[in-house]
Amino acid sequence: MNYQWYPGHMTKARRMMQEDIKLIDLMIELVDARAPMSSRNPDIDELGRNKSRLILLNKADLSDPGYNRIWTEYFKEKGFFVQEINARTGDGIKNIQPLVQEACREKIERDRRRGIINRPVRAMVAGIPNVGKSTFINSFAKRACAKTGNKPGVTRGKQWIRLNKNLELLDTPGILWPRFENQKVGERLAIIGSINDEILHADELAVAVIRYLNQNYPALLQERYQISTNEDAYKALEEICISRRCFQKGETPDIERASAMILDDFRSGKIGRITLEHPEEWQ
Repeated sequence: MNYQWYPGHMTKARRMMQEDIKLIDLMIELVDARAPMSSRNPDIDELGRNKSRLILLNKADLSDPGYNRIWTEYFKEKGFFVQEINARTGDGIKNIQPLVQEACREKIERDRRRGIINRPVRAMVAGIPNVGKSTFINSFAKRACAKTGNKPGVTRGKQWIRLNKNLELLDTPGILWPRFENQKVGERLAIIGSINDEILHADELAVAVIRYLNQNYPALLQERYQISTNEDAYKALEEICISRRCFQKGETPDIERASAMILDDFRSGKIGRITLEHPEEWQ
């Protein structure tokens, strides 16, 4: 399956971000902790190359805790400030303000030398669709400032939000990039829900999830669906149909319904805490 989704509004959003980058001091980039590199838009690196950078590993409650630590160190070694968060519950949010001040310390000191006092840090919040930017902003601000939704593409325009006297945030739409050179990246983005489900084949995604779990988290797969070890992912999907009583008329396995269930179980963390990629892939 060829994974690609780049609706027209994303071109406009990227252009808008390019125009606004001169207004900000810090780029806050949210990534999905289950696929920290695949969920990084390379365009954001290009846009923010001369700015202070903070990476937030969002949905860290859904990813493998061991790999959360490994990915945190990986990004720190690359020169980023990093924080694991769960934007939905607020875990890790209290650590962000001190990190922002640390990341922008040179800018704050420079302002002070010029006699500019109490000018807030301006930060752009960026990331791919459905990574949790608006949920993060609402959690950080402790009020409903940004529109949220459990599907990609909810935020379409920009919005300035004043959090406190020290920090202003610019909310931006989620943007992908025009072409995935590595289709494994596209597959991971589809699995975590950053590509519109309506253009995807759920059964192919479910098979990809099963195949990955068989190789990396077999016990979680067997425990969740009460199936035997089966290296054939298609046969495992049929076993899950039987185990979960997903049938059409005449006891025919309902592959579509089982596939949708597996994707929902993965995305909600019901299968367990899973990370889809490891740093050595990106060396």
